[in-house]
Amino acid sequence: MSQSSDFTGDTVVVTGAGSGIGRATSIAFGEAEANVVVTDIDRDSGTETATTIADETSGDATFVEVDVTEDADIDEMIQTATSEYGGLDVAFNNAGIGGTFDATDEISEEDWQTIIDVNLSGVWRSMRKEIPVMLEDGGGAIVNTSSILGKVGEAETPAYTAAKHGVVGLTKVAALERATDDIRVNAVCPAYIETQMLEDVGVTTDEEMHAEVEALHPMERLGTAEEIAEAVLWLASDDASFATGETLAIDGGYLSR
Repeated sequence: MSQSSDFTGDTVVVTGAGSGIGRATSIAFGEAEANVVVTDIDRDSGTETATTIADETSGDATFVEVDVTEDADIDEMIQTATSEYGGLDVAFNNAGIGGTFDATDEISEEDWQTIIDVNLSGVWRSMRKEIPVMLEDGGGAIVNTSSILGKVGEAETPAYTAAKHGVVGLTKVAALERATDDIRVNAVCPAYIETQMLEDVGVTTDEEMHAEVEALHPMERLGTAEEIAEAVLWLASDDASFATGETLAIDGGYLSR
């Protein structure tokens, strides 16, 4: 990981750290010598990420099982950061689900509520607990995971697109609110990334579908989780000290079409 910024001894919390972008970013913070509170709803995958950090990087890691729809789980995440490592310097609010493919007038209320609750309200719940700790510590950096669908729409993704647009708006509001408190709040907006989420819907396993999705990007390929991790670490670092309220697209040119 080619990162100029120093996270040595910093405490970082990452939600959705068991796979994909969350895992790659957690490991990148470990390589930058941070203490990482690794959280995921899946205990096995989250524990695997934490073990990788502890065994293969210069950082340290502690796993906490967290469902971002549960306030008590987020409280435990924050308590672990403060009790194990003495505070909170960086938060990467990344947990999310892909959701369903339904038209706006066809999606069920249950599916709508679930997608919004995880992808949008989960970010808000996390920030609501992270910001007070950062205020006590004199500042910090928050990075939220939105999406290219936080900037544009895509048919038959009403809840996902609404949630990711909401993350963009929430990021901007929090950035404005805490701009003079030395708390920077930014978001990354990835395009299609080679992750388990894409595999689950067949994109990475179906050759024809894979080619179609690649063609959506002017660079004619999908992104990698490590490329998103690079952007997250930059936004969280002192190198980005004048960046707040930014929603950074890492998209292979997708939004430039």
